[in-house]
Formats: sequence, structure tokens, C-alpha cells
Amino acid sequence: MKIGFIVPMGEDPDVGRPPSYDEMRALALRVEQAGFDSVWVYDHLLYRFPDRPPMGVWECWSTLAALAEATERVELGTLIVAALWRNPALLAKMAITVDEISGGRLILGLGTGYHEPEFAAFSYPYDHLASRFEEAIRIIAPLLRNGNADFEGRFYSAPNCEMKPGPTRLGGPPILVACRGERMLKITAEHADLWNTAWFGDVSASANRRAEMTAACEAVGRDPATLGITVGVNVAWPFPGIDLPDPIDPAKTLTGSPAEVAAALRAYEEAGVAHIICGGLAGSRFDYAAHVIDRLADALAVYRATPSVGGTAG
Repeated sequence: MKIGFIVPMGEDPDVGRPPSYDEMRALALRVEQAGFDSVWVYDHLLYRFPDRPPMGVWECWSTLAALAEATERVELGTLIVAALWRNPALLAKMAITVDEISGGRLILGLGTGYHEPEFAAFSYPYDHLASRFEEAIRIIAPLLRNGNADFEGRFYSAPNCEMKPGPTRLGGPPILVACRGERMLKITAEHADLWNTAWFGDVSASANRRAEMTAACEAVGRDPATLGITVGVNVAWPFPGIDLPDPIDPAKTLTGSPAEVAAALRAYEEAGVAHIICGGLAGSRFDYAAHVIDRLADALAVYRATPSVGGTAG
């Protein structure tokens, strides 16, 4: 099972700013040097919640392209790109280019987006989200996999579109979809290589969602084993200035000794999960993220040194 970490990109209310690029780069390199398998970024434009000041976020693709150059080994994923914010054929072009910059390390994570205030502030439509997404992925997937698309839809079109230059690795970067709900699960089963559900602590908390995805695959005639399951896992450890729940809910957050967290990771592997994406969601400060990465790295070392039930290390 692969294990990655999502780098904070948004403003922290206590600090009054988001992490700088130098800090995000340092965190990505820290993840890579600690032996993780992947580094992840997310796609938001603006957070507006009631009774809170608005908070900003660095732009996803600019950051991702820079991290593709800065890192050498880790896979680079988006959790997720809001597929409705960019023309889908252009989005495929962007993905092919970042995959080239990274030497074939991109995982293209897609979703609809959900935070209505940022749709409104940046003038993106917030209607027919699943229908728009289905049309978008019907353009993106063939462009990434075959270099060609010819599609005319209600919301998007790509008439006789070609991806030149095309993908530099066979099949192009894998497509991950993060979603829930019957319609989106069906779209995922039909078009994606990977599926994500989030955010959880103990593996048992994600069981119902994973069962829904299995049922969606079976409903469209797809072998569920051919769809890689990824899970977003929230991890947390005490740190000065970071307000954690007391007690921490194990269904929502992993914490504890390296051996305890390693055992929790092993449980995900034994449940058939292909990739865990960890995040220190309690804060976006550089020092807290670095602390979480270091504690998680200790657990990763134990996890990889401990044989699984099948007799092999993860």
C-alpha cells in the first residue's frame, strides 16, 4: 500500500497567511526524504464560511508544476482538481504537461468542487455539477489515454481535439475521482482508474463508503478489483498552539504511538486500500505540518518493517 501526505496551501487564521512556496516546497521535500510514496495538493480559490473572515489558498496547478521540478521520486497528486473550473481539454493539456515535467509522476485527481462561495466569487456555474463533470471526464479521459477526443455536449465540447504532444507514458497519468453519491460513483466506475473517499481515522469508518463504490462497479459490470481505492486519512499529534479535540475521535483522526498508527495503516492495507493520503488537517502552519510529517514518518518506518498478514512488508 502506498502512503502519501497532502501539503497545506491555505491561510492559517493564527498566522494570518498561507504557507509560503518555500515552506510548501520544504514540506514536499521532507515527505519525499522521509520515504513516503506521494505528495498531494488541493484546488481551492477562496474559503468563505459564516462568522469567519475569508481565507485564501494558493493556486493548485502553479504549485504542482513547481513541486514537479523540486521533487525527484514521489508521485504528485491532486486531491482534488475542481474539473468544472477549467476547460476540460485544456485541463488535460495541463495534466500532460505537468506529467512531463515530473517525469511521469502525476496522479490526476478530479472532482466537482463543493464550496459554493468560491464558485460565485470566481463566476463559475454551480448547477448540474454531476452532469458537467460527466461531460468533462468524457473529454479528459480519452485525451490522456489516447491523445484524441471528439465530443459535443450540453456544457462542454471538444470537436476533433488532439493532444499534441501526447502523453509520454503509456495510458497517460492515472485518473482519480473523489466523490460520493450514486450518480458520481457510477461515473467513477465507468471512467476512473482510482477512487478516493475522505476524511477518516480508523479504517472501519470508511467501510460503508467503500462498499458503495464496490456496488457501483458491479452495477456497471466492472470488476471492483480493477479500481484502486484511495482514502484520505486525518492524522494529528499534540503541538503548541494547535487546538485538537479532547478526546480525539478515532473514527475521524489517527493518532498515537508509531506502533499504533502503523497498525492502523496496516488495517487499511488488509481492507484492500491501495493508497492512503494523510493530512494534518488541524492546522496549516508550516511548523505543525512538519511535526505531523515527522511523527507519521516514525509510524511509516514501523509499518514497512512489520510483515503483513500475507507475509510481506507494505
